[in-house]
Amino acid sequence: MADLSQQLQQQVLDARSDKRQLDIVAGNSKASMGRTTHADTLNVSDHTGVISYQPVELVLTVRSGTTLTEIEALLDDNNQMLAFEPPRFSERSTIGGTLACNLSGPGRPWAGSIRDHVLGVRLINGLGEHLKFGGQVMKNVAGYDVSRLQAGAMGTLGVLTEVSLKVLPKPAAVRTLSWQLEAKQALSLMLELAGKPKPISAACWIEGQLYVRLSGAQSAVDATLKEWDGCDEPDSDNFWRALRDQQLSQFQSNDPLWRFSINPAAEIPSLDHLSIIDWGGAQRWYRGHQDKHEMEALAERAGGQVSLYTGGDRTADVFHQPVPALQEIQKRLKASFDPDGILNSGRLYSWM
Repeated sequence: MADLSQQLQQQVLDARSDKRQLDIVAGNSKASMGRTTHADTLNVSDHTGVISYQPVELVLTVRSGTTLTEIEALLDDNNQMLAFEPPRFSERSTIGGTLACNLSGPGRPWAGSIRDHVLGVRLINGLGEHLKFGGQVMKNVAGYDVSRLQAGAMGTLGVLTEVSLKVLPKPAAVRTLSWQLEAKQALSLMLELAGKPKPISAACWIEGQLYVRLSGAQSAVDATLKEWDGCDEPDSDNFWRALRDQQLSQFQSNDPLWRFSINPAAEIPSLDHLSIIDWGGAQRWYRGHQDKHEMEALAERAGGQVSLYTGGDRTADVFHQPVPALQEIQKRLKASFDPDGILNSGRLYSWM
């Protein structure tokens, strides 16, 4: 547990003076995400510790190098949780990396993403300034919610030093139902069930099996179990944990893995190797060698985006290319926070 913000700030100032670029690293469990870049390492893994935790207020503030393991152990003691279910790729996975990569687990459509739970951040920008956003903050740049801008920025806008989050109580009851269905049938049932006033907290199809998780008051969960005709899965915690942490066999192949984030009601594209339908239909995983431009067109027709999540050519752009107007906004934000292009340049896009 240590505050290394001054040392990190000095390293950024030195890099700017020397015209050196920096790759921001903590637990390094997400090294395969984004484009491959080569620069000097700025390691924040020792910048750790809980700064403030108010269980009654449901607010937690930690340093960015704090591991998810440590955070979840603290919350467990108070029967609370990070409702966005951050993936834990290793015991070294950190909250800063989770925010930078905008990662959320199976309950994202119902509980929200990490972006929805961030209350504030502190970061070191490319000028070496240590800034605070959220809460008792300085004015946000150009009216943007700077704290939420960090979700998915891949460290290109600053070195995160502190993250403040909303936490929630754990549900009183959690149960899972399953059905044996083909993908199209499962998608149809997901959409039907999602439209009902029931305590759904996750819905995922994988290899002919649909799983729907119920979380909430004991009475609401019990009533739903009686009403729906699925198979009760009493030992499903391991499945949801493996899905959250991307430890299922479908994530382990060396073939390129594509992640679609699309309209949950969109038809299933005619692609081989559909691995998983998650988030009630809104997140879909495919394996295989595909042309990225064709995959982007497919995603746009389905009302969303696609990224080459792992594998494939990591020197080329792997995230969905934004429209020109949005691309211009992103370039201006980068120039405002990191005018010399020191921090994680090229990790998100080759042009940023």
